[in-house]
Amino acid sequence: MTIDTQEQLDRLMKVGAVVATVCRMMGSRLEPGMTTKELDDLGRAALEKEGCRPAPALMYDFPGATCISINHAVAHGIPDDTRIQPGDMVNIDVSAERDGVFADTGASFIVPPSRPEQEHLCQTTRKALNRAVQTVRTGQKLNAIGRAIEQTASRHGYSVIRNLGSHGVGNSLHEEPGFIPGFYDPRDRRVMQEGMVFTIEPFLSTGAEYADDNGDGWTLVTEPGILTAQYEHTLVVTKRGPIVVTR
Repeated sequence: MTIDTQEQLDRLMKVGAVVATVCRMMGSRLEPGMTTKELDDLGRAALEKEGCRPAPALMYDFPGATCISINHAVAHGIPDDTRIQPGDMVNIDVSAERDGVFADTGASFIVPPSRPEQEHLCQTTRKALNRAVQTVRTGQKLNAIGRAIEQTASRHGYSVIRNLGSHGVGNSLHEEPGFIPGFYDPRDRRVMQEGMVFTIEPFLSTGAEYADDNGDGWTLVTEPGILTAQYEHTLVVTKRGPIVVTR
């Protein structure tokens, strides 16, 4: 999507605010013993209350309103009867459509008691996201995003999941400019254009570089014992820098 009018931006800002609020709410409601399906039901109800349609089900017939991935599950986890345990690291990814516009956000949460290695991974992944967001401006190369993420990960001893990354969003959940790697690709000569809408979502890991299908057709996992964190914003490119609509 390319934002051409204030009306388009207003619609994007509204759906962005909803998905951000729902993601934070779901994270605050995490507690041991609840199932991921129960957590997903909270998200679904909150989205629908705001006139939003959950994007994964709308676009891909995903069996849930949100994606909930625990521990070595990296992304696209199906909400089910799995019970959340103390010490779990839970990634919640919330995307939705409202008034013809899509926004996408996500965050990793630690169910107490947390471990120092979990906290450091999450802190560093948030730092990678913030540094990547700071690269955004009209005329900048898209590969600056991957450079910022990879440099942050490497500085702190983490790997980047290479087959997951950022993507265009707005008119659809996934669209142009297509896949944006979380690592530096010098061959990528694409340039950020004024009004361009995309996500930035680093996936930092304690050792994995790729996530594989676990056999259910959706959930992407690493080897057990390896942790991955993800944080995600939807934003708009401008000459003055990014407008983050899921802040």
